[in-house]
Amino acid sequence: MRIDIFSDVICPWCFIGKRRLERALREKPQEDLEIHWRAFQLNPDMPIQGMPRQAYLDTKFGNKERATQIYETIRQNGAREDIDFQLDKIQRTPNTVKAHRLIRFASEQGMADPLVERLFTGYFYEGVDIGDADRLADLAEDAGLQRGEVAVFLESSEGTADVLAETRFAYENGINGVPCFIFDRHYALAGAQEPEAFFPLFELARNEAAQKPKAANTA
Repeated sequence: MRIDIFSDVICPWCFIGKRRLERALREKPQEDLEIHWRAFQLNPDMPIQGMPRQAYLDTKFGNKERATQIYETIRQNGAREDIDFQLDKIQRTPNTVKAHRLIRFASEQGMADPLVERLFTGYFYEGVDIGDADRLADLAEDAGLQRGEVAVFLESSEGTADVLAETRFAYENGINGVPCFIFDRHYALAGAQEPEAFFPLFELARNEAAQKPKAANTA
Protein backbone atom coordinates (compact mmCIF):
# COMPACT_ATOMS: atom_id res chain seq x y z
CA MET A 1 0.00 0.00 0.00
CA ARG A 2 1.22 3.47 -0.88
CA ILE A 3 0.25 6.49 1.22
CA ASP A 4 1.13 9.96 -0.05
CA ILE A 5 0.96 12.55 2.71
CA PHE A 6 0.62 16.18 1.73
CA SER A 7 1.87 18.06 4.75
CA ASP A 8 3.66 21.17 5.95
CA VAL A 9 6.12 20.94 8.81
CA ILE A 10 4.82 24.11 10.46
CA CYS A 11 1.27 22.71 10.57
CA PRO A 12 0.37 21.39 14.04
CA TRP A 13 -2.53 19.40 12.61
CA CYS A 14 -0.08 17.62 10.32
CA PHE A 15 1.92 16.52 13.37
CA ILE A 16 -1.30 15.34 15.03
CA GLY A 17 -2.38 13.61 11.82
CA LYS A 18 0.96 11.81 11.62
CA ARG A 19 0.47 10.44 15.12
CA ARG A 20 -3.08 9.32 14.34
CA LEU A 21 -1.98 7.53 11.20
CA GLU A 22 0.72 5.80 13.23
CA ARG A 23 -1.90 4.68 15.75
CA ALA A 24 -4.12 3.38 12.95
CA LEU A 25 -1.21 1.41 11.50
CA ARG A 26 -0.36 -0.09 14.88
CA GLU A 27 -3.93 -1.30 15.24
CA LYS A 28 -4.24 -2.50 11.65
CA PRO A 29 -0.77 -3.07 10.18
CA GLN A 30 -0.53 -2.95 6.38
CA GLU A 31 1.73 -5.11 4.25
CA ASP A 32 4.24 -3.59 1.83
CA LEU A 33 3.58 -0.09 3.14
CA GLU A 34 5.22 2.85 1.40
CA ILE A 35 4.85 6.35 2.83
CA HIS A 36 5.73 9.28 0.60
CA TRP A 37 5.90 12.79 2.07
CA ARG A 38 4.65 15.40 -0.38
CA ALA A 39 5.37 19.12 -0.20
CA PHE A 40 2.64 21.60 0.68
CA GLN A 41 3.20 25.19 1.75
CA LEU A 42 0.54 26.68 3.97
CA ASN A 43 2.07 30.08 3.28
CA PRO A 44 3.44 29.99 -0.27
CA ASP A 45 3.93 33.77 -0.25
CA MET A 46 5.96 33.77 2.96
CA PRO A 47 9.20 35.81 2.60
CA ILE A 48 12.21 33.54 2.25
CA GLN A 49 13.52 34.78 5.62
CA GLY A 50 10.19 34.09 7.33
CA MET A 51 8.59 36.59 9.68
CA PRO A 52 8.29 37.25 13.43
CA ARG A 53 5.77 34.89 15.00
CA GLN A 54 3.60 37.57 16.56
CA ALA A 55 3.33 39.48 13.30
CA TYR A 56 2.31 36.24 11.58
CA LEU A 57 -0.34 35.47 14.20
CA ASP A 58 -1.73 38.99 13.98
CA THR A 59 -2.03 38.63 10.21
CA LYS A 60 -3.50 35.13 10.32
CA PHE A 61 -5.89 35.39 13.27
CA GLY A 62 -6.48 39.10 13.66
CA ASN A 63 -6.05 39.27 17.43
CA LYS A 64 -4.30 37.57 20.32
CA GLU A 65 -7.51 36.23 21.82
CA ARG A 66 -8.37 34.27 18.69
CA ALA A 67 -4.84 32.88 18.49
CA THR A 68 -5.03 31.85 22.17
CA GLN A 69 -8.27 29.94 21.55
CA ILE A 70 -6.81 28.09 18.58
CA TYR A 71 -3.60 27.32 20.48
CA GLU A 72 -5.64 25.75 23.27
CA THR A 73 -7.54 23.54 20.83
CA ILE A 74 -4.26 22.43 19.28
CA ARG A 75 -2.74 21.68 22.70
CA GLN A 76 -5.75 19.62 23.77
CA ASN A 77 -5.73 17.54 20.60
CA GLY A 78 -1.97 17.16 20.76
CA ALA A 79 -2.07 15.95 24.35
CA ARG A 80 -4.32 13.08 23.29
CA GLU A 81 -1.53 11.96 20.95
CA ASP A 82 1.26 12.48 23.51
CA ILE A 83 2.37 15.65 21.72
CA ASP A 84 3.43 18.37 24.14
CA PHE A 85 3.12 21.46 21.96
CA GLN A 86 5.38 24.29 23.15
CA LEU A 87 3.92 26.90 20.83
CA ASP A 88 5.14 29.84 22.89
CA LYS A 89 8.74 28.87 22.09
CA ILE A 90 8.23 29.62 18.39
CA GLN A 91 9.76 33.03 17.65
CA ARG A 92 9.62 32.98 13.85
CA THR A 93 7.26 31.49 11.29
CA PRO A 94 9.57 30.20 8.55
CA ASN A 95 9.33 29.79 4.84
CA THR A 96 9.30 25.99 4.52
CA VAL A 97 10.82 25.53 1.05
CA LYS A 98 14.21 24.51 2.48
CA ALA A 99 12.57 22.05 4.87
CA HIS A 100 10.59 20.44 2.05
CA ARG A 101 13.71 20.27 -0.12
CA LEU A 102 15.47 18.52 2.73
CA ILE A 103 12.65 15.98 3.08
CA ARG A 104 13.00 15.15 -0.61
CA PHE A 105 16.76 14.78 -0.13
CA ALA A 106 16.20 12.48 2.85
CA SER A 107 13.66 10.38 0.98
CA GLU A 108 16.33 9.44 -1.57
CA GLN A 109 18.22 7.84 1.33
CA GLY A 110 15.17 6.21 2.91
CA MET A 111 15.36 8.70 5.79
CA ALA A 112 12.29 10.86 5.24
CA ASP A 113 10.26 9.49 8.16
CA PRO A 114 12.84 10.15 10.91
CA LEU A 115 13.61 13.55 9.40
CA VAL A 116 9.95 14.61 9.30
CA GLU A 117 9.57 13.52 12.92
CA ARG A 118 12.64 15.56 13.95
CA LEU A 119 11.44 18.62 12.04
CA PHE A 120 8.10 18.46 13.84
CA THR A 121 9.66 18.03 17.28
CA GLY A 122 12.31 20.66 16.62
CA TYR A 123 9.74 23.23 15.60
CA PHE A 124 6.91 22.44 18.00
CA TYR A 125 8.89 21.36 21.08
CA GLU A 126 11.95 23.59 20.83
CA GLY A 127 10.92 26.50 18.62
CA VAL A 128 13.74 25.82 16.13
CA ASP A 129 13.70 28.12 13.11
CA ILE A 130 13.33 25.46 10.41
CA GLY A 131 13.78 28.07 7.70
CA ASP A 132 17.44 28.43 8.71
CA ALA A 133 19.85 26.15 6.84
CA ASP A 134 22.21 25.65 9.80
CA ARG A 135 19.40 24.65 12.13
CA LEU A 136 17.97 22.34 9.48
CA ALA A 137 21.37 20.68 9.19
CA ASP A 138 21.42 20.19 12.97
CA LEU A 139 18.01 18.52 12.91
CA ALA A 140 18.97 16.39 9.93
CA GLU A 141 22.04 15.16 11.80
CA ASP A 142 19.82 14.29 14.77
CA ALA A 143 17.66 12.24 12.39
CA GLY A 144 20.66 10.25 11.16
CA LEU A 145 21.72 12.11 8.01
CA GLN A 146 25.26 13.30 7.32
CA ARG A 147 25.43 16.94 8.35
CA GLY A 148 28.09 17.87 5.81
CA GLU A 149 26.10 16.44 2.91
CA VAL A 150 22.98 18.21 4.11
CA ALA A 151 24.79 21.54 4.41
CA VAL A 152 26.12 21.29 0.86
CA PHE A 153 22.69 20.35 -0.45
CA LEU A 154 20.97 23.25 1.32
CA GLU A 155 23.50 25.73 -0.07
CA SER A 156 22.31 24.79 -3.55
CA SER A 157 18.89 25.41 -5.06
CA GLU A 158 18.37 21.74 -5.91
CA GLY A 159 14.79 20.64 -5.43
CA THR A 160 13.32 24.13 -5.12
CA ALA A 161 11.41 23.95 -8.40
CA ASP A 162 10.10 20.51 -7.46
CA VAL A 163 8.77 21.74 -4.11
CA LEU A 164 7.04 24.72 -5.70
CA ALA A 165 5.58 22.51 -8.43
CA GLU A 166 4.29 19.97 -5.92
CA THR A 167 2.60 22.68 -3.85
CA ARG A 168 1.06 24.13 -7.00
CA PHE A 169 -0.12 20.64 -8.04
CA ALA A 170 -1.82 20.19 -4.67
CA TYR A 171 -3.71 23.47 -4.85
CA GLU A 172 -4.70 22.88 -8.47
CA ASN A 173 -6.10 19.47 -7.55
CA GLY A 174 -8.29 20.66 -4.70
CA ILE A 175 -5.94 20.13 -1.76
CA ASN A 176 -6.40 23.42 0.05
CA GLY A 177 -5.49 22.26 3.53
CA VAL A 178 -3.31 19.67 5.21
CA PRO A 179 -2.77 16.99 6.23
CA CYS A 180 -4.20 15.13 3.27
CA PHE A 181 -3.60 11.40 2.91
CA ILE A 182 -3.85 9.76 -0.52
CA PHE A 183 -4.12 5.97 -0.59
CA ASP A 184 -2.73 4.18 -3.64
CA ARG A 185 -3.20 7.38 -5.66
CA HIS A 186 -7.00 6.99 -5.60
CA TYR A 187 -8.59 7.56 -2.19
CA ALA A 188 -8.16 10.70 -0.10
CA LEU A 189 -8.64 11.45 3.58
CA ALA A 190 -8.39 15.12 4.51
CA GLY A 191 -7.59 16.45 7.95
CA ALA A 192 -6.15 15.08 11.20
CA GLN A 193 -8.83 12.41 11.51
CA GLU A 194 -9.13 9.88 14.31
CA PRO A 195 -7.41 6.53 13.66
CA GLU A 196 -10.74 4.82 12.95
CA ALA A 197 -11.24 7.06 9.91
CA PHE A 198 -8.24 5.43 8.22
CA PHE A 199 -9.59 1.88 8.41
CA PRO A 200 -12.11 2.10 5.52
CA LEU A 201 -9.39 3.64 3.33
CA PHE A 202 -7.04 0.79 4.17
CA GLU A 203 -9.73 -1.67 3.09
CA LEU A 204 -10.54 0.18 -0.12
CA ALA A 205 -6.90 0.28 -1.12
CA ARG A 206 -6.40 -3.41 -0.26
CA ASN A 207 -9.48 -4.45 -2.22
CA GLU A 208 -8.41 -2.48 -5.27
CA ALA A 209 -4.92 -3.96 -5.12
CA ALA A 210 -6.40 -7.47 -4.90
CA GLN A 211 -8.46 -6.88 -8.04
CA LYS A 212 -5.50 -5.79 -10.15
CA PRO A 213 -4.21 -8.53 -12.46
CA LYS A 214 -0.86 -9.86 -11.34
CA ALA A 215 2.04 -9.66 -13.75
CA ALA A 216 2.58 -12.86 -15.67
CA ASN A 217 5.55 -14.97 -14.68
CA THR A 218 7.87 -14.89 -17.68
CA ALA A 219 10.74 -16.78 -16.06
